[in-house]
Amino acid sequence: MSTVFFVFLVLAMAATVGALVWGLIAMARGGEFNAKWSNKMMQYRVLLQAAALLVFALLLSLTKAG
Repeated sequence: MSTVFFVFLVLAMAATVGALVWGLIAMARGGEFNAKWSNKMMQYRVLLQAAALLVFALLLSLTKAG
């Protein structure tokens, strides 16, 4: 069971990095692309980061109990 949570953790971390990079690229490009994507991607990054922390906490609690 902890292997499944580990895979979810890696996926959540990769998605967080992807959202961060996309948001930074949007900010660097500027213009209309920035107005459309930068704030939205940073909001997604925060949500994905919270999900990664939740999965991490679950993984820790499973390995400590097991």
